[in-house]
Amino acid sequence: MSSYSWQKSSYTGPNGNCVELSRPRGLVRDSKDPNGPWLRVDVGSLIHAAKTGRFER
Repeated sequence: MSSYSWQKSSYTGPNGNCVELSRPRGLVRDSKDPNGPWLRVDVGSLIHAAKTGRFER
């Protein structure tokens, strides 16, 4: 999977625990496990959900 370019949020804290996004493919993975599984998502829907607080605890 090294052929994909992965990007973290600029809001990532010092420990780096976050998800990473590969655009424009719409792939998401856990930054703690870069060789682990990934999900294919609709990037626009993911960004909208994050901006509107759908992932708040």
